[in-house]
Amino acid sequence: MDEARAREVLAAAGGLPAGAAAGARLLALGENAVFAAGDVVVKVGRSAELLERARRELLVAGWLAAAEVPAVRAAEPEPLLVDGCPVTVWRRLPERVRPAGPADLAVLLSRVHALPAPPFELPRRELLGGVERWLRLAGAAIDPADAAYLRERRDGFASAAAALTPHLPPGSIHGDALPRNVHVGPDGPVLVDLETFSSDLREHDLVVMALSRDRYGLGDTAYEEFTTAYGWDVREWDGCGVLRGARETASCAWAAQHAPANPKALAEFQRRVASLREGDETVRWYPF
Repeated sequence: MDEARAREVLAAAGGLPAGAAAGARLLALGENAVFAAGDVVVKVGRSAELLERARRELLVAGWLAAAEVPAVRAAEPEPLLVDGCPVTVWRRLPERVRPAGPADLAVLLSRVHALPAPPFELPRRELLGGVERWLRLAGAAIDPADAAYLRERRDGFASAAAALTPHLPPGSIHGDALPRNVHVGPDGPVLVDLETFSSDLREHDLVVMALSRDRYGLGDTAYEEFTTAYGWDVREWDGCGVLRGARETASCAWAAQHAPANPKALAEFQRRVASLREGDETVRWYPF
């Protein structure tokens, strides 16, 4: 989905404030196109495949509100399906007062990890579940041998992850635990992007920052802020390498879906897959 297509869906969606769609500002374009439109934020999903995930994200938002966990709140209780795309509407948060830091994320994760199970079913964290769809979207833009390599790697890490013995009690997790998914407004840090909430190993949420340190340039001091605020370093766990490898595989395949329309994404995909093939854990990965 490109911005033009997302704006078509946005314009066709009902229930928005008058004129909001026309003046909407694009905030992000990934699995969803995210627009600021008046007093709300609207997320437009790529395809109808994501409708159930959108519905579950709204349930999670209501559950977190009832538990008084600081998180984004829904403006509409149900998703819309507009021209084959799921659309959800959220209350717009106040402007940021500062960037979110690792400690902000760690404190929010601690609160989520302390919650009892919600009154609805959360899925397992199928970290590798999107690989096939992302490779399919990449199509002929990527080398078929690279796609085959990632499928084989996915299968190996899926089996290894299923055999892990956790250090922490399993339960509710955010699923994509990065500072970019924390918004610090005048009332403090708030969790956003709830679509990957799952019930699985709590270690999934902690490995994300370990990989950020290893692949994306997060400094040692920042990583220590995270582990200190949370109270444990997942690298002490002998299953860390398995979840890290699974997340690397998923992150590489995720980049592939953008390759047909974005030369920078293609170049970054090629960098990532080459570093995995070579077993070089020192190669820096970049956003695009």
